[in-house]
Amino acid sequence: MDLREGLRNVSISGRVLEAGEPKVVETKRGPATLSEAVVGDESGRVKVTLWGSHAGTLKEGEAVRIEGAWTTSYRGKVQVNVGRESTIEKVDSEDVPQAEDIPEEMPEAQYRGFGQRQPYRSGGFGGFRGGGYQPRRGGRRRF
Repeated sequence: MDLREGLRNVSISGRVLEAGEPKVVETKRGPATLSEAVVGDESGRVKVTLWGSHAGTLKEGEAVRIEGAWTTSYRGKVQVNVGRESTIEKVDSEDVPQAEDIPEEMPEAQYRGFGQRQPYRSGGFGGFRGGGYQPRRGGRRRF
């Protein structure tokens, strides 16, 4: 898997190594259902987040092809997101390696360019922010 952050219309094939149960999380747009999985091929493993109706559809041990996904990063690792426009199909198990033959490597996020998350250090707050306005005396400052 040659994956990096910020890709659209991503297609991957691999074996489901881990498959979590659906859960409801609170997002900026309200509650959303998701599940998480790990899919691997001969080049390594990647975390997959399945949104909406796709949540909970992957089962450990299955060989799958995911199309129409997109990539993001979380905690320094690239992850694949499967949403409304994505498709998942079962493929011939012979076409993907067995779990014990899949390396442990996961793609690292390469932070650069637009969308890069920068540490927000002003005002004593920790964490990361992608951009916006920072309150200050006498007005706002864009960062």
